[in-house]
Amino acid sequence: MPRIVVFSSLFPSAEAPTAGLFIRERMFRVSKHLPLVVVAPQVWSPFDGIIRFFRKGFRPQARAHEIVDGVPIYRPRVFSVPAVFKRWDGWLMARGSRAVMRRLCAEFHPDLLDAHFLYPDGYAASLLAADFNLPLTITLRGSKDESLIGTDREPMLRLAMDRATHLFAVSEALKVDVAMRLGQPQGKVTVIGNGVDVSKFTPVDRLEARRRLGIDADTRVLISVGNLVEGKGFHRIIPLLPALRRRFSKIVYLVVGGAGLQADMLPALRRLAVEHGVTDVVRFLGVQPQADLKWLYGAADVFALATAHEGWANVFLEAMACGLPVVTTRVGGNAQIVCRAELGILVEYWNPIAFGEALAQALEREWDRQQLLAYAAANSWDERIERLIAEFVRHAASCGLQTARRSEP
Repeated sequence: MPRIVVFSSLFPSAEAPTAGLFIRERMFRVSKHLPLVVVAPQVWSPFDGIIRFFRKGFRPQARAHEIVDGVPIYRPRVFSVPAVFKRWDGWLMARGSRAVMRRLCAEFHPDLLDAHFLYPDGYAASLLAADFNLPLTITLRGSKDESLIGTDREPMLRLAMDRATHLFAVSEALKVDVAMRLGQPQGKVTVIGNGVDVSKFTPVDRLEARRRLGIDADTRVLISVGNLVEGKGFHRIIPLLPALRRRFSKIVYLVVGGAGLQADMLPALRRLAVEHGVTDVVRFLGVQPQADLKWLYGAADVFALATAHEGWANVFLEAMACGLPVVTTRVGGNAQIVCRAELGILVEYWNPIAFGEALAQALEREWDRQQLLAYAAANSWDERIERLIAEFVRHAASCGLQTARRSEP
């Protein structure tokens, strides 16, 4: 069976528990079947301490090495100046990770390098794969890569994909809008979305869930979950609440999430709630443990996300696994998840009047919870991981299993 090195700068740690959680969920399941090590470069510069004085939590530095659930995780420190010289981040990431990769080639003997996101991670991994004679797979995961098309980093996106043995995409939209748009053949890209853990995200008693939050049984409840960053669109929903409150006398909007690695909109969102007179409606609950999310989903009537860009939003499946319909925008991979009318409502981006009306319709409608639960169950991790492992085995074999074990860097 192939030995895999997972390469991703976005990966959870004690200091940043939600960063890249979807990557860990996916690849730790693979680790139950294939030998696996994680290399998670963490960016750093001498200016970070000064920035943290103003932005708490900026670039948190995790332990350089640890073992989690039996999987070794290495976090080499990589130089990166905040906001500038971004076209050098891929090269610097490869350079900073080379010593760890050399050690793993000598001790772990990997057969495959598996990178997540095209830039800087995928480009850095393409340089390392060439250095150490390793087959390379890259997973296209989000709108970040698409946003770099047309910039000075587009040639690096192309080079990374050209050098990859195979590409994965978590949605059909990413396959078409990024890989094929940049000249990759259709057969080189396999779409394997993320799944949902239906043992963790499951329906709970609604009255008990609301009792825990102090919400009355007759209140209409919206919920959004995600990092408090511009792309997720919390600031697009808050201005819609006054009109919804005129339609529904009792309404609550639960905002679940914290700062992203590069931004924190919480202060701006609080000001927006004051500006629109809905401070009594919006509840900022911060980052919540995964085990507690089912109670928050369970207290709500509708999941809403006014996202501007999206690869594959796992929170949609989490919400459906807890019996919630979804109202979101028709961007990225959203339409691949919310693919039927009984699962939710899609709205063109960005039409605030249409989105507000969709929220109202979703709150008024009687949804078939069993259809939502069945759809989530059909999108559990089991089938996804089985396909992913088969692809890893196939590509490692086609590139000559053990080739890397015999090669010198």
